[in-house]
Amino acid sequence: MHWTQSGDFELNITKRQAEACSHSGQCDADVLELSNVPAIRKQLNKIKPAALTSELRDFGAWDDEELSDHGANIQRILWIACGDISEGNL
Repeated sequence: MHWTQSGDFELNITKRQAEACSHSGQCDADVLELSNVPAIRKQLNKIKPAALTSELRDFGAWDDEELSDHGANIQRILWIACGDISEGNL
């Protein structure tokens, strides 16, 4: 499924992959595993840090110190994308 947020970047994630990373309980390990799938990693590597930080800042869930960690931000946006896809919020 094609997911985009604010037009600055996009991700293509299957519904099955999204559902594996969007469930009750901790999803961190599942999101990390998905982020290491070569096709997903390639897409994530194209996301510019400034665009990602700006996008996540709009959610209001993380402070500036937390948003300074690009690796964590990649995991955050992948988790958000998976949640949107699995819930049909495209």
